[in-house]
This record gives sequence, structure tokens and C-alpha cells, in this order.
Amino acid sequence: MAIASQKDFFSGLMFAVVGGGFAWGANSYEVGEAARMGPGYFPLMLGILLAVLGVIITFQSLTKGGPGGDKIGAFAWRPLGFVLGANLAFGALLVGLPSIGFPAMGLIVAIYALVFIASLAQPGMQFKPTLILATILAAGSYGAFVKMLSLQFPVWPAFLTN
Repeated sequence: MAIASQKDFFSGLMFAVVGGGFAWGANSYEVGEAARMGPGYFPLMLGILLAVLGVIITFQSLTKGGPGGDKIGAFAWRPLGFVLGANLAFGALLVGLPSIGFPAMGLIVAIYALVFIASLAQPGMQFKPTLILATILAAGSYGAFVKMLSLQFPVWPAFLTN
């Protein structure tokens, strides 16, 4: 049986493996039942649903489309590197890295860094729209997490608040 859509085939396999991994990992928690859910109930059900969806997509990829359709293209290293780097920078800036003496820079600095680093994934990044997006995200996050939810984490760098 030939693969009609490589993209769908490998996407379905990825969903099935990740879903199976979540379902298997959820077994170490108490699952409970639908009326009294334990901490493992949601990841187990979500993992099973994701695995079933992956199997369906994988089987459909064997029948849908013509021969040689939907080939997998070149791997996009630039977006992958910048998006992963942006998330790592966000975490490091938000809470700091005490093991190497890097202080927490806070939520606002971390969000600006996240947006600017991630925007470098797109060739031809423009400064003004990125600055506007970062400002909107920073203001919205401050309002939602600090003011409305009263979460306790640094908002500004420590040297600005002392």
C-alpha cells in the first residue's frame, strides 16, 4: 500500500505516538472515573483521543490524494531555532537562572524578548509591528495574570523595584 500523502502520514504517526505517550504516562496517576475524576483522567482521555485521531489521519493518508502528492519539504530550521530560543529566553528571563547567577528580569522584559526573538523566525521582520504586538501582549498579560489572577512572580527586574 502506497502513501498518498506523506505530510498526513507522518503527522498522524506523530499524533499517535505523542497521544500514546501521554496515555501511558497518565497511568502512573490515579485515573478515577467520569463521576470522580482523578489527576490522571484528563491526560489519559486526551492521550487516547490524540492517539485515535493520529491513527485515523495515518490511515486516511494511505487512501486520500493521488500518487506522489503532498511530499514533505525541507526542514525549516530557522523558524524552529528562533521559536524554541524565544521560549527558552522567556523562561530564563521570567524567573532567572540562579545556578549561574542570572537574575529574574520579570514578566514584561520576558514578553518583549519572547516576541522579538520569535519574530526573527520570519525573514523580513519589521520592528514597528513587532513592538506593537509585544506591547499589547505585555499589557494584556500584566492585566490578566498580575491584576486579575493575582499571580505572584516578578513583573519587573529587581533593580527597578528596589
